[in-house]
Amino acid sequence: MSTPTTAPTLTGTWTADPVHSDVSFKVRHMAVGKARGAFTLVGGTLAFTGEDLATGTVTAAIDATSVDTNNEQRDQHVLSPDFLDAANFATIDFVSTGVREADGDEFVLDGELTIRGTTKPVELEVEYLGVTVDAYGAERLGFSAKTSISRKDYGVSFSAAFGAGNSVVADKVEIDLELEFVKDTV
Repeated sequence: MSTPTTAPTLTGTWTADPVHSDVSFKVRHMAVGKARGAFTLVGGTLAFTGEDLATGTVTAAIDATSVDTNNEQRDQHVLSPDFLDAANFATIDFVSTGVREADGDEFVLDGELTIRGTTKPVELEVEYLGVTVDAYGAERLGFSAKTSISRKDYGVSFSAAFGAGNSVVADKVEIDLELEFVKDTV
């Protein structure tokens, strides 16, 4: 193992590290609680043309079939045509379109999110966590991000009600991301 002689830099291409990344969501359930779940990140690429975060572009793919809500029956329902229709749409995809409103290590990442074959613009609130060289000599960088989406915007229109106007599952879905990337070596 060799020790790098220079500090890590942003410029270059980075590959998502699925083992050290987390994609989770929560949605209001029965009007009084929030059901939580997670997905597996299957791929992602981050590319910087300079040392400024605003020069970065990112693509990511999430395995829709990997949903885990800690309840097998609910997982199967989320995979069904009522929600993700994972048999026909196996991935959830994101492609960035720009960076704006940068304030130190926080910024808004604009992009397009595709769920069930429907693509809509989204804004992610992102915190840049830094760049380092790990114990094995690889350059790593990390981000935390969050957004909220309307599931109905993506054709997820399952609607079961109870009581006086209460919904079993709310429309708003909160998404949280913890992402690590490893710099590609040439």
